[in-house]
Amino acid sequence: MAVRPMVNRDSQFFWDGTRAGELRIQVCNACGAKRFPPGPACQSCDAYDRGFEVASGEGTVFSYVVHRHPPVPGKELPIVIALVDLDEGVRMIGEVAGVDDLAIGDRVRVEFDRVDDELTLPIWRKA
Repeated sequence: MAVRPMVNRDSQFFWDGTRAGELRIQVCNACGAKRFPPGPACQSCDAYDRGFEVASGEGTVFSYVVHRHPPVPGKELPIVIALVDLDEGVRMIGEVAGVDDLAIGDRVRVEFDRVDDELTLPIWRKA
């Protein structure tokens, strides 16, 4: 069984988006600030008026690690995990699939891995 993310009222829109094939970023409707990970209040103006925008799904590798140990349930090691600077201005962490070599500054694009009826994970591939 795979490790599952925690889904709550602050992140439900994000997971609904991945199931629909969209990478959604939280946006404050009051001041326009973008935020990831999502949360209850805007970090810029403290408003609770949240919305979202659909990201292009493209970005640049800011940093990455190659996870070799310990084992991760439902995953084959090694796993490449990257911190991606999205073109929209926020950073997102996720698995980079299908790579033997990755470098800081590489361009990546999102794809969606449907785990089951309730969970679709965003994964990254070199662009």
